[in-house]
Amino acid sequence: MPAFNRLRLTTTVAAIALASPVHAEDTGIFQLLGRMIFGAGSAKVALDTPQSVTALEQDDFNTRQLTTLADLFKGVPGMAIAGASARPLGQSFNIRGIGNAEQAASEERIKVSVDGAPKFFEQYRMGSFFGDLELFKRVEVLRGPAAATLNGSGAIGGAVNFTTKDAADFLGEGDSVAVRPSLSYSSNGDGHREGVIFAQRTGKMEFLGAVNRSSGGEMVSGDGNVIAGTAHESWSALLKGKLTFGADDSQSLTFAYSQTDTDLDDALVAQTGGAAASSFGTADIHAKDKTATLTWNNSFPDSDLLDLTVTLSHTDTEVKKDNFSLGAFCSPGSFQVLCDGQFGYSTTALKAENRITFGSGAWDNSIIVGAQVSSQDRSATSSLGAMGFHPEGTDDKLGIYAQGEFVWNDKLTLVPGMRIDFGRRTPAAASEAVGATESSDSASSVKLQLLYEVNDQLGLFGTLARTERMPTLDELYSYGTSRAGAVQVPSLNLNKETANTIELGFTLRQEGLISDGDSLQFKATAFHNDLDDMIASNTTGATGSPAFININKAETWGVELEASYDAERWFANLAYSDVRSRNRTPGASYGTVLADTPAENVSVTLGAKLPAQGLVVGWRANWYDDITTVSATTSAPSFNTHDVFVTYTPQSGALEGMNISLTVENVFDTQYRNNLALDAGAGRNTKLTVGKTFTW
Repeated sequence: MPAFNRLRLTTTVAAIALASPVHAEDTGIFQLLGRMIFGAGSAKVALDTPQSVTALEQDDFNTRQLTTLADLFKGVPGMAIAGASARPLGQSFNIRGIGNAEQAASEERIKVSVDGAPKFFEQYRMGSFFGDLELFKRVEVLRGPAAATLNGSGAIGGAVNFTTKDAADFLGEGDSVAVRPSLSYSSNGDGHREGVIFAQRTGKMEFLGAVNRSSGGEMVSGDGNVIAGTAHESWSALLKGKLTFGADDSQSLTFAYSQTDTDLDDALVAQTGGAAASSFGTADIHAKDKTATLTWNNSFPDSDLLDLTVTLSHTDTEVKKDNFSLGAFCSPGSFQVLCDGQFGYSTTALKAENRITFGSGAWDNSIIVGAQVSSQDRSATSSLGAMGFHPEGTDDKLGIYAQGEFVWNDKLTLVPGMRIDFGRRTPAAASEAVGATESSDSASSVKLQLLYEVNDQLGLFGTLARTERMPTLDELYSYGTSRAGAVQVPSLNLNKETANTIELGFTLRQEGLISDGDSLQFKATAFHNDLDDMIASNTTGATGSPAFININKAETWGVELEASYDAERWFANLAYSDVRSRNRTPGASYGTVLADTPAENVSVTLGAKLPAQGLVVGWRANWYDDITTVSATTSAPSFNTHDVFVTYTPQSGALEGMNISLTVENVFDTQYRNNLALDAGAGRNTKLTVGKTFTW
């Protein structure tokens, strides 16, 4: 998309936003900026959060008929998916140029949680998140290191928080039982999904059970070529219960267990794809992802000093590989990637968080204080034993944090925060045998955020944040042979990574812009991030050198624009993101664009609502500019794709409770490749989902 047209598009939205005063805060479900944000501190709408944030909810999940993470986050500014283009595995998160599907520990720079349980997985060319998106009803994206206070030091890119479905999502007032079967079909790859949800309410107890099964063949790109390894078969389940009790129902106890099993026969060993995928051949892959949480909340309605939430969680993500097509090459060293193997991360965590509220005069204040302890076991073994490039070990952490929110006269909001995490990493016997030792360290994060409401129309906000990231098990204890053939040892002298970030932005609100009751919201964020002591694989070191080293400096900066318009019959959304980067390490690569930098992009959605008929129709266009990074793998030409969608939700009669979603993705069958994806994108794909909720 030419730069002039992009500029004209974004400035037009800004000009519209300035045209008329606002009188209320009424927002529709089509306005992303009007949605509540819970993971940044006190619950408030995205527009009034002094940070760049986005919430996607059940309506988005239904309309997009999700298969992959790329489907979910399409059109979220500053958010991209790296790795595979269309496989259910092999994808990883990228926020503002932070995150890589093939780089050890890259995903540790983005904190991911499911129902409050911390999630992490790292394996060469496998991706990082394997949960079935059909189990979730909501996801929040918190961009930038300001997210580190509540989510963990080291969140250089930000945080991604998933929430599973609840029984209350399907039970209306007076309902005691709900059953919802659903069927889905996608034309590209002949994909099928069957699911059923059962929800029940008995007194103060709610229960939900859900089971899904999905399968599909190999998909094709716009030019008709097969996207290798996209055939899949998986099933998932969710059990969730909530008990409300105590005086004024002030307490609740919630248990959630989710599991996703994915079986891939004769699948690419390199699930992330790319030109090198054929070099690894195929294997049978079984990925199992499990998350269990038990959460107790007591709001203590008679006390301003107590509002306590305690969460005990356990997560277990495991990948097994066998039946390698190139298994004859299985041998010690780097060729162990072609040996039967099992890889996993198991994490147990306990988190306690309390909110204190107080005020004086024109000030309304609150403080969140919390502590989190976690223990993560990393397992990785092959038919030949331990693997130096996937070292086993244990990572124990204790985090203590506090975040305040001080509001003066409903105009000025100050949000200071600080956190310190203490870590102890213990190597397994194989790494100890080549010199690895226990490592203890700490990492801190501090921030100050500000939001000032100039008037009913205009708000200004800014953030100063600094976070540190401790080295992970992989970075400390990996050993073996480098690409240059040198024998490498554990990296015991690594420095912590640091990120110093500044964000500045403004918000605009308008109502009555074109018609009575309509609303337009606009949010612009500019950011600059200085990164020091970045940890990277040592690809050229001599024999005896560490497997990982600190490089000197890098910086990222950019702009994110979001706009939402909603009226009785119409809605529109715009998301624009331009992330820039520069390697500041002295040497041949100085000044180059970092390999993980996403292409400049803009997403526009236009739609119409016919409430009497229960219909919503819309069109979504995505434009991506060309980009040249330091890596040919993540350089790509410009492209654009177009999707259309229709949803039918009758509000009365025999069809009440039914939802029908029809989506045609990549309508013009465009051949393209997102620069952070290693394969061509999927060609035209027609998706249809039919579901109906029966209640009594």
